[in-house]
Amino acid sequence: MSRAVVIHAAHDLRVEERPAGEPGPGQVRVRIAAGGICGSDLHYFLHGGFGAIRVKHPMVLGHEVAGVIESLGPGVAGLAVGQPVAVNPSLPCGRCRYCQEGAQQHCLDMRFYSSAMREPHVDGGFREALICEAAQAVPLPEGLDTTTAAFAEPLAVCLHAARQAGPLMGRRVLVTGCGPIGALAIAAARLGGAREIVATDLTEAPRKVALAMGADRFHADPEALSAYGAEKGVFDVAMEASGSPRALLGILPVLRPGGTIVQIGIGNDAPVPMSVLAAKEITWRGTFRFHAEFAMAVEALAARRLDVAPLLTERFPIERAAEAFALAADRARAMKVQIAF
Repeated sequence: MSRAVVIHAAHDLRVEERPAGEPGPGQVRVRIAAGGICGSDLHYFLHGGFGAIRVKHPMVLGHEVAGVIESLGPGVAGLAVGQPVAVNPSLPCGRCRYCQEGAQQHCLDMRFYSSAMREPHVDGGFREALICEAAQAVPLPEGLDTTTAAFAEPLAVCLHAARQAGPLMGRRVLVTGCGPIGALAIAAARLGGAREIVATDLTEAPRKVALAMGADRFHADPEALSAYGAEKGVFDVAMEASGSPRALLGILPVLRPGGTIVQIGIGNDAPVPMSVLAAKEITWRGTFRFHAEFAMAVEALAARRLDVAPLLTERFPIERAAEAFALAADRARAMKVQIAF
């Protein structure tokens, strides 16, 4: 048996015993060491879901996890007991048209950890022992610890978003919303060679982290963006990580003609002035999850191409999971909270 963090309904979070199980053919069992609490975990915790997606029966939370392999199933090669790994929470089918086209993030039969989109729900990785497909276990290069490796999933999201933006070398980039994803979007833009990065948020709380992750300037006052509106705008790329309609509308006056908006944040619908999109020839692109970028994220973390330490607010043992979630939900005090298993 192993302990797991299970959501039953909004604000009903329990630590329960679940069978550890044995890995089947092509599978491994991972002793989870670290798990980061994500925004979607918080939606389940605070609201019982998001949009039309609701928790209908108990579900193990968590999809930002790393640990150590403790047993191998039949036929597994290239992995070893005792090997530290980051666990990719994405398991596309590999057979549908999108998988065949190399767009696995749009798989028609996706199984993604900690998701109530399917019935029955797909349990997540906040458990002491997790059985996964061997292909999901990405070995950690020497020197990369599991606490840092648990950032691979959100970093992969931002690396995919940066790809959607196109070449960033020498570009002026605006990042709106400086939660964990916005902060990692700053780091991804810096990795891509951005010439200048300006970050915004509605509060001063993320200033220190935004600057530590590579922003050149940070503004908590929305009116401060007006200074960037000269000559139809100065930014080549905007990475919108807040999901706020207000933030999206604030981008349009400061994005130069021919610029690109990458929509990372998911929030309420926004009325968008189509005349501005057309007249300024703006490209507005969505971004969704990741695929190959997960292994790229592990590599970037191992090579120390970015430092995620400023993002980690606190780690809690599994028995204090409810306390960890309460802190993670407080944006004034927390950036990224992890559970230690």
